[in-house]
Amino acid sequence: MLAPENRVILVSGASRGIGRAVAEHLLELGYRLGLGLRDPARLSGPLADAPADRVHRARFDAEEFATHHAWIKAAARHFGRIDGLVNNAGIHHAMTLRDPDFEALDRLWSVNCKAPLNLIHGVLPYLEASGAGRIVNIASLSGKRVRNDAVAYTMTKHAMIALNHAARRIGWDRGVRSTAICPSFVRTDMTAGAAFPPDQMTDPADLARIVASVLALPNNAVMAEVLVNCRLEDTL
Repeated sequence: MLAPENRVILVSGASRGIGRAVAEHLLELGYRLGLGLRDPARLSGPLADAPADRVHRARFDAEEFATHHAWIKAAARHFGRIDGLVNNAGIHHAMTLRDPDFEALDRLWSVNCKAPLNLIHGVLPYLEASGAGRIVNIASLSGKRVRNDAVAYTMTKHAMIALNHAARRIGWDRGVRSTAICPSFVRTDMTAGAAFPPDQMTDPADLARIVASVLALPNNAVMAEVLVNCRLEDTL
């Protein structure tokens, strides 16, 4: 396994929330980063101030597939390699079976499922060339069990778990390892309206440390799924 300073990790949705926390922590650890951002010009803080040899910033919109491969190719040209992908960008909707909103469902499928699939497809040759490529899919415990009525979100996160295992299978023989991180409530903008107390939610910085641990594991000690909870549940 190469040292962090010799590895390039792509992070989607890196401007806020979990993605930003992951990118900032990886930067502290010495990784070189390719950040996918809806508006790179609005990025601030250490990720914006880091030199070009450490951080490459590019436009990425999960719903605009043309930006996906453009970002991957630009990062590969910039660094000469890609060693990992953190599929973080995602959205939520409270659609239920009693009140379906198929336009919202289509958007959830596009952002939460089709975009991660397309990014994995585009980055896979680089990860295989690395010999120790890593894919980290930020999924959800909603992809492991059904606890509320937000059926559209739950469906897409179940699908992301399936995508994660498909990526594990297809890249295994060439050193690519894929892990789904499945948190419950994380203290971000997405959970701002939740009834669960914010001070009891998982801190994005703690989730970032889990992602870093997954990236650092060798090929023969990899976790397919990591379940992260901030409360006791009878079943997962």
